[in-house]
Amino acid sequence: MKKTYRYLLPVLLFVLLNCNSSNPPTEIEKEQTWASAQEINARLSKGINIGNTFEAMQSWQAPFDPADLKRIADLGFNHVRIPIRWERDDRSMSKAPYTIRTDFMKTIKSVVDEALKNKLHVIINMHHHDALMANPTGEKPRFLSQWEQISDFFKDYPDSLLFEIQNEPHDKLTPDLWNDYANEALKVIRKTNPKRSVLIGTAEWGGVGGLKSLIIPNDTHLILTIHYYNPFQFTHQGASWAQGSEAWLGTKWQDTEFERQAIVEDFKAAVKLSKEKNIPVHIGEFGAYSRADIDSRVKWTRFLSRWFEQQNFSWAYWEWNSGFGIYDPGNKQINQRLADALIKDELPAAYVPNYLSIYSSNFSNGQNDGWFLTNNDASAQSTMSIANNKATFSITKPGTAEWHIQFIKSGLNIEQGKTYRLRFNAYSPDSDSRIISVNLSKDSDPWTNYGGKSVSIDKADTQYNLVFTSAYTDLQSRIVFSIGNAGNSGVVLSNIQLMEVKF
Repeated sequence: MKKTYRYLLPVLLFVLLNCNSSNPPTEIEKEQTWASAQEINARLSKGINIGNTFEAMQSWQAPFDPADLKRIADLGFNHVRIPIRWERDDRSMSKAPYTIRTDFMKTIKSVVDEALKNKLHVIINMHHHDALMANPTGEKPRFLSQWEQISDFFKDYPDSLLFEIQNEPHDKLTPDLWNDYANEALKVIRKTNPKRSVLIGTAEWGGVGGLKSLIIPNDTHLILTIHYYNPFQFTHQGASWAQGSEAWLGTKWQDTEFERQAIVEDFKAAVKLSKEKNIPVHIGEFGAYSRADIDSRVKWTRFLSRWFEQQNFSWAYWEWNSGFGIYDPGNKQINQRLADALIKDELPAAYVPNYLSIYSSNFSNGQNDGWFLTNNDASAQSTMSIANNKATFSITKPGTAEWHIQFIKSGLNIEQGKTYRLRFNAYSPDSDSRIISVNLSKDSDPWTNYGGKSVSIDKADTQYNLVFTSAYTDLQSRIVFSIGNAGNSGVVLSNIQLMEVKF
């Protein structure tokens, strides 16, 4: 009897330890210890995207070279992100049962295997699912079926392989729908991969602006992923797919303190959310297109890389070998300056330029200083009071868009090719998280935007900066603060200054 109990005891303990699990462990889970999402994110550290390859259409697909993974590892990167367009007709069925072709699954397996062989962690995602963005309801079964197939195929891989549910949800895949679809896809993945780290991004193209709408599922193995390309007129100057981008050519990024501060401001909500939800952050894409000058690209890339690391964010640069890339596959040459900016360079002190004042607000003695408040839609209603050098806005009806309530000053002179800094203080006495936007634009139809951004404000009176290089000359441009579409929380603005930056 003693001999029988001796052998039954380990079995009994195993059953008791696993009786609360809804999913039986896979073979790999029986043999390995799975790291936490925080540990995995720390291991991801520095990464790069294998872009324009498996997410591309056939007309612009770059061939994959397995030797690139050794090159990437030798440079000092820790992981690769592999964007994948699974829904292409030559890769999967568009009708039920939505089967992914065996040959394509084996192709992706070979890439994953080669990356792991080179000691790289790997993120595979679902990228450019255009049909899902255009018709979420109709494409949902395909989306979930494909994740069921992908997660089952890779279920026995180690925790150094990660899944990313969907790249940059947008269009008709609205924030509300995305919250539902992401949660359902995660449940599908968890059937076969209960402990694998999974990345979840934001709707509205995956940027920091989508954080306000994201509902993070209750899952301890999640990593939040965010994409970042600000200032857009710098990072996408001359990019053929970005409308109006030829006019942005020559835009520089000088690594000034206020340019750095603008980036810090953009990530304010992400830093806060990460701490509140105890969820690690991965910057899945950031990069500046090759038609920007190399000095500016190096400065921007270096600051972001080092700042992300200071926040304990992992990151993946966009991209390896195409328009944003650090490697030329034609001559097999590394852009060493960009590679060093990503991996090696220390962060220097910020550059200090001179400034020429163009305008400074004067709200003393209750004067509006030429500013006016407008409610641009019947759904919006607000009032303004000016005192103590501050303009205070009470919102009784917020409208359904930011531009439904605007605070405007016209008659400002800007010139093509010059760089400007708009500095202002803002806070909301009623809210710890409130979005407003600011821009300089043409004062008549078509209201051309010369430079703008959204900022997240709270109850603390804080200084913010907008920096842009104008692609236009306009002697009557206007500053516009758009403050609608955020409930009834008020806004206070002060110390509004427009300056030309003298480099």
